[in-house]
Amino acid sequence: METETDSGDRREEKFELECGYCRHRQPARPRSTVCPECGKPFLVRYRERETDLRELTSGGRGMWRFRELLPLRDGEEPVTLLEGDTPCLPVPTVGEDLGVDLYVKDEGRNPTGSFKDRGLSAAVTRAAADGVPGLVIPSAGNAGAALSAYGARAGLPVRVYIPEDTPEGVERRCRRFGSDVVTVDGLITDCGDLAAEYAEETGAFNVSTLQEPYRIEGKKTMMLEIVEALGGPPDAMVYPTGGGTGLIASWKVLNELEELGVIDDAHTRLYSVQSEGCAPIVRAWREGREEAETWTDAETDAFGLRVPSALGDFLILRALRQSGGGAVAVPDREMEDAADELGAREGVNAVIEGGGTLAAARRLRASGEIEAGESVVLFNTANLLVY
Repeated sequence: METETDSGDRREEKFELECGYCRHRQPARPRSTVCPECGKPFLVRYRERETDLRELTSGGRGMWRFRELLPLRDGEEPVTLLEGDTPCLPVPTVGEDLGVDLYVKDEGRNPTGSFKDRGLSAAVTRAAADGVPGLVIPSAGNAGAALSAYGARAGLPVRVYIPEDTPEGVERRCRRFGSDVVTVDGLITDCGDLAAEYAEETGAFNVSTLQEPYRIEGKKTMMLEIVEALGGPPDAMVYPTGGGTGLIASWKVLNELEELGVIDDAHTRLYSVQSEGCAPIVRAWREGREEAETWTDAETDAFGLRVPSALGDFLILRALRQSGGGAVAVPDREMEDAADELGAREGVNAVIEGGGTLAAARRLRASGEIEAGESVVLFNTANLLVY
């Protein structure tokens, strides 16, 4: 892959950017955001690499041992708190009830307590390398705390916009890591508008979900670790979906591994789970749409799922469709009960969103979409203590 630099020199780059919607391609320039042609999210595309998964890792600890599959140029070092290496934990008691080989990818073991650490480590790494003066993010929960920590690690000021009814533990963690926190009377979409205005006014770099290309790259290391742990891709994955970055990332990296010859087939069926009180992806899936309409009057106790519209909706729906998966909405009470069950029966410290994946898996098993004996991975996105 050759790209033209701003100076007119030509050199081989490790990666470039391709719009996930219109396929416009361009070099990975500093402070890249969304596609200038259509305003949709960019995806990172890599040149050819080695084909043995063991050769794609550098050893050591954390998600950056997969640096050959991540947006890190030669000679660069990541902004890291040793995120990653979370367990793909067998949960045999609950799995036996369902008649499947069941696992929980327990992302609550990350440095700030959630899966957001992976994406923000990658985003801050590239932003810091690009010389941004500061960072801003809208957050319904854990992303704000993660950006605050990685911004502190990089020596960059951070502003976080959160809905005023966000759990107190989230705001407390943001402030502990030195961020400027602004509470907003509204939803994550309202926070997003304010973050965009702040970025325009101050020059701070906006790392909102899919407003820059690299959070996806950090999130895909979850699936890389699953493939390592299980010796290959699982039959099905159930993922709690707000902005959907991790779901998009999982499908992206499975296809990358297939293209590299690391796996024979990216056969994992991806299932999105949302709350009945905010389910734009589920509704779009049921209606056979390629994009999702904004959900009005969103209401759910699963703050990570209270996302009325997602910039990457078409990528989420494409991943569900291409993988042969689907989408399920469950009520909050069912999610909470399932989270309690994971704790009481398996010792998993699951948040409500993590409980939602078990509730959805039960429905998928009852409908026959998940079959007996299959390997199924549920995602617990955070540690209950973060709230």
